[in-house]
Amino acid sequence: MRKWSKKALALLLALGLVLALAGCGGTSQEGREQAESSGEEAGTQDKKVYIVGTEPTFPPFEYEDEETNEITGFDIELIQAIAQEAGIEVKIQSMGFDGLIPALQAGTIDIVIAGMTIKPERAESVDFGPPYFEAGLKIAVAADNNEINSVDDLKGKTVAVQIGTTGAAKAQELKDAGIVKDIKTYNTVDVVFLELLNGTVDAVINDLPVNEAYMVKNPGKIKMVGDILDGEEYAFAVAKGNKELLEKLTDGLNKVKESGKFDELKLKYFGS
Repeated sequence: MRKWSKKALALLLALGLVLALAGCGGTSQEGREQAESSGEEAGTQDKKVYIVGTEPTFPPFEYEDEETNEITGFDIELIQAIAQEAGIEVKIQSMGFDGLIPALQAGTIDIVIAGMTIKPERAESVDFGPPYFEAGLKIAVAADNNEINSVDDLKGKTVAVQIGTTGAAKAQELKDAGIVKDIKTYNTVDVVFLELLNGTVDAVINDLPVNEAYMVKNPGKIKMVGDILDGEEYAFAVAKGNKELLEKLTDGLNKVKESGKFDELKLKYFGS
């Protein structure tokens, strides 16, 4: 009896050891799986998404597609192509034009691309990339307006502009010079042209390519007059001192141009 008890005890001890080792092995495997899962999550979290601020009433550079309600346009496709070449991920965020630079300074967004003209006063607050588009300001009036044919004809007239733009600055310059009588400032370009069509204002001072886009949207209702007022160059912008991001985007832009994608986008949106 005593001899059988010793054997039974030995068997029980052996079984207990096997179960203990199996338990440890399972725990170890589970620990490895948890560690791997945590590593994957950390890797996902570490992938930065750069927020691109834009103001989507500025066709054909940025606007909301009527069918998809997605923000698209020359600038949007360009920054997406640049991001792909730079190996970064971007997300488009809509906001008021006058809030773009403050948002960049506050770190709410990382990049601005919004048909933004390079200006010395802006360059004090942000860092611009190389210019990617040449534009200029021009006067737009109703198609049946035969009184306004040049800047001088704006004497005593009311002009509409978008807030924070070079068009707004030019209108103020003309008002200070005693030419423009009154300036009406609006948050978005679509409202600017709506006011022109409604006859609330006499003229609009705005970027030439955008004037053309609104002429296409409103056939036979809008025309441009006079000479180009000021030549302009558009560029994307990043926060002051963010050299690493600026270099990535600049390199990406160069690659987009070298690949022929830039010319493809110009043909798509401007026909040339």
